[in-house]
Amino acid sequence: MNNDTITFIGMDTHKEFTEIAYSGYARETAIEHFGRIKTTKPAITKFAKQMQSKFPKATLHFVYEAGPCGYWVYRLLTSLGHCCYVVAPSLIPKKPGDKIKTDKRDAINLTRLLKNADIIPIYVPEPEDEAIRDLSRARERAMNDLCDAKYQLKALLLRNHINYEGKANWSLKHLRWLTELVLPHPAQQIVLQEMIQTVTERIARLKRLDNELVHQVKHWRYYPVVKAIQAMRGVRLLVAAGVIAELGDLTRFDHPRKLMSYVGLIPGEHSSGGRRKVGSITKCGNGRARRLLTEGAHCYRYPANISTELQIRQESLSKEIIDIAWKAQLRLCKRYQRLMKRGKHYNVVITAVAREMIAYIWAISREVVITKVNPKQRLSRVPA
Repeated sequence: MNNDTITFIGMDTHKEFTEIAYSGYARETAIEHFGRIKTTKPAITKFAKQMQSKFPKATLHFVYEAGPCGYWVYRLLTSLGHCCYVVAPSLIPKKPGDKIKTDKRDAINLTRLLKNADIIPIYVPEPEDEAIRDLSRARERAMNDLCDAKYQLKALLLRNHINYEGKANWSLKHLRWLTELVLPHPAQQIVLQEMIQTVTERIARLKRLDNELVHQVKHWRYYPVVKAIQAMRGVRLLVAAGVIAELGDLTRFDHPRKLMSYVGLIPGEHSSGGRRKVGSITKCGNGRARRLLTEGAHCYRYPANISTELQIRQESLSKEIIDIAWKAQLRLCKRYQRLMKRGKHYNVVITAVAREMIAYIWAISREVVITKVNPKQRLSRVPA
């Protein structure tokens, strides 16, 4: 394919409409503004056919910003046989002096950046992977809603000087005790009953989502990876499924440092000349995956040990994966103790441990053979 047969199309997508601009491959070719179309599948399909008929020998390359509308535009265009790239808004170069922003300018700017190969596309998950991610996030939201309901109920009891003398909160005995309470005012009694009902409903909702997540993950194409990384300490099913659902195929990173940077666990730096200043972590990339890794890193504050539960999770895994997990546990436990003895803050130590955890997870994922559906999505230059 000749380079002069490529047509670059920038799309500024919105809920109701999409602004479009396009240009040819040649450097002297000007970027033209096409106009607006509706953000619907028939309208985008019709536009793609119009561009293909206008440039019959050209290969169409589309680009648009990632947003709340998801990836259905990408999947539609790729299903029609066209090249499509999705770019993160935070990674789009912007001039400091450019104070005017319109949809037309955004579409033209996307076309120019794609033409000059100045943008790097993001990883687009498969529909099945995105569905598991939605289920994992729904389970997390259900857990947060349940915690909020419990806090509100406890606050009501605290304001009325009612204390539970038992040991296990939110057990069946505790719930029966709550139903037997009688508050001074009838209005407060109604509030109490509504709060008890809310907690009961959200407990049942969380249990349903837990069961569904376990069932769906076992039929997921990344389940071998989810099962393998559970050989590590501090990585159970919820953490493993959440990390893989958020990050997708870890083998697309050719080095673990790139994965650390992608998750945002590397320290920021502002150095100039002979002055070097290292600050807090960048917090780039996926925040939920970073938080799950941080939660799992707390387990390494204890001495290295293979518990009964961890032994059960490792029984059906290969020796290579078990060796990597044990090597990770030895190193991370020592690293935690060493950093704590140096007087580092606890949160800094946990973040350092989480940063190395993702590297060992990357190493384990490379030992697992899965069916790869998505190719590597990198745009170092425009395909020739």
